[in-house]
Order: sequence, then structure tokens, then C-alpha cells
Amino acid sequence: MRVLVTGGAGYIGATTVRTLRVHGHEVAVYDDLSKGHREAVPSDVPLIVADVADRARLDGAIREHRPEAVMHFAAFIEAGESMVAPERYFRNNSAAALTLLESMIANGVGKLILSSTAALYGEPRRIPIEETDALEPTNAYGESKLLVERMLAWFRRVHGLRYASLRYFNAAGSDGYSGERHSPESHLIPLVMQAATGQRSHISIFGTDYPTPDGTCVRDYVHVSDLAQAHVLALKALAEHDCLIYNLGIGHGFSVREVIAATRRVTGVDIPIVEAARRPGDPAVLVAGSEKIRRELSWAPLYTDLESIIGSAWNWMRDNPTGYPSEAAALSK
Repeated sequence: MRVLVTGGAGYIGATTVRTLRVHGHEVAVYDDLSKGHREAVPSDVPLIVADVADRARLDGAIREHRPEAVMHFAAFIEAGESMVAPERYFRNNSAAALTLLESMIANGVGKLILSSTAALYGEPRRIPIEETDALEPTNAYGESKLLVERMLAWFRRVHGLRYASLRYFNAAGSDGYSGERHSPESHLIPLVMQAATGQRSHISIFGTDYPTPDGTCVRDYVHVSDLAQAHVLALKALAEHDCLIYNLGIGHGFSVREVIAATRRVTGVDIPIVEAARRPGDPAVLVAGSEKIRRELSWAPLYTDLESIIGSAWNWMRDNPTGYPSEAAALSK
């Protein structure tokens, strides 16, 4: 199948591009490179450098590559930042997604897989979280993605668009070809590894008084390769279904302190910590109930223990301590 991957130069997008190709799909990437990396895209995959908000460029890319489906990863993802500048998130995540949907409908593309988020659930009422639970985001990032899901439901109803919404919990790890690299970095595992390599002096723990066993936030970490595999399965399933909504997680959470302890074991470094105040909008516990996708699509995560997930991420960071080659070149100037 021909697939256009928006945000395909980013962390999860690039991993999914490689996974799609392994499964025989023809792929083109559409990315403005504001968050992604050109080097993360295989050299023989077409790369259109443009903004999803640019309708003319989108129309041109779709007409040129004639995708049968779109996988949409292009979004801002920093929950904390979204509580400082929510307008950026509604503009980039929600409004640009509408532009993409308009272009798809105008050009006859009838399938979309959305990179969604567990942030839709906000402070959960039960653990593990199920797909039918209330959608009550506690930050603008989650709300910006919820608006996209609502649009998709209407586009399905009115235009017959087939879609899958995959609600990630915490993506982590590396497939060996690309790794998690954000600027600024805000995700726990790469931050802890940066402290292990001396790129930062310590790792901060934001909040130690949560109602969890050790007082720190608990999250469900799912390997990026397992996420990519779920996208391929969802793409195939859209041939028979017009709406699929799944949580993606391993079904077990790890606290901030547990992540730091596991990273110490993997790296052999005694990583310094500093305790700090809670961040606004951070739920105490987010753990996925992913039985639905396991049952319906036979999704089976290969990475289910924390040390193997962190180990794969550490191998990539150790080989690429300053990130991708273009970043290293910029630092050397």
C-alpha cells in the first residue's frame, strides 16, 4: 500500500516508516523538520519538507505520491509547554490536522491513522485505563488531540473516512536506527540518560508526594518498535473496519524513581537527582489497558521489561551522544 507519513522524520514516525517498508509498503514522508531529523528518514524514501498547515504543498504531495492512506505523526507533544502556550498546540495540532483532512477528502484519500495520546484521559478514574473511559484532558496538549479525534468521528460520519486512533502512553527505546531526540528534551528516559552521560548535572524529580508507592509519578512505557508494529496492524485492519480506537501500552507502570534506578543499572552510572515541585497537569498514574488491540489485532509487544526498553535507548544514545550528524556538526561550529 502507498502511505504518506506526516512527521515521518520524527522519533516514532521514522521508526514506523522503516517498519512499513519491512512489510512491503511504499512510503513517502512529509515533515517540516522543525522537530524531526532528515537523517532519520531512509535515503531512498521521498521526503517532502513542508508544513502540514500548507494546503497547497499537501495537495501537491498527495497528487504526486497518490497515497492510499496517511499516518499522521506531525504534532507538538510537550504537555508542560502546552500549559504556557496553548495557542501553539491548537494551531499546530488541531488546525493543521483539519487542513490535512480537507486535503485528503479533496484528493480521494480515504484512510488515516492518528498518532494520539493517553493525555486525552487526564486524571484517570481507574487503572488500567480503558478506551471507553472518560476523555477529560488536564492539559492543552491532550485537548488539542481530543479535538482531532472529534473531527475524525465527523469526517467518518459525513465523508466516509476510515480511521484508527492510537492512544500512546509513553514511547521509549530505539530500533537501533533512530532514537528519541527532542529540543528541548522533556521526556524522562532520555533526560536520565543525558544525566548519565554528563550532558546535564542531574535529573529532576517533579513531585514526590503523589499517591503512588514511592510518591513519584507512574507511567506505562511502550517500546517505539512495538508502537510502529501497531500502526502496521491498524493499517491492515482498516480494510475491514471504518473506526478503530486503541490504547498502546504494556499494561504495567513504572515510577520515576524506578526509571532512574533501572537506568543506573543499565549504564553503571550513579545518576544524581534533585527533588522539585510538581508540574501542573501531571496525573499521578497513567497505565494502559491494551487488551482490546491485543485481542482484536493480535498485537503483542516484544519489549515488556523496563531494562530492555532503556537498554535499547542507551545503545542508541551511546552511539550518538550528540544526536544526529547534523546536530553534531552544528555543535562543532
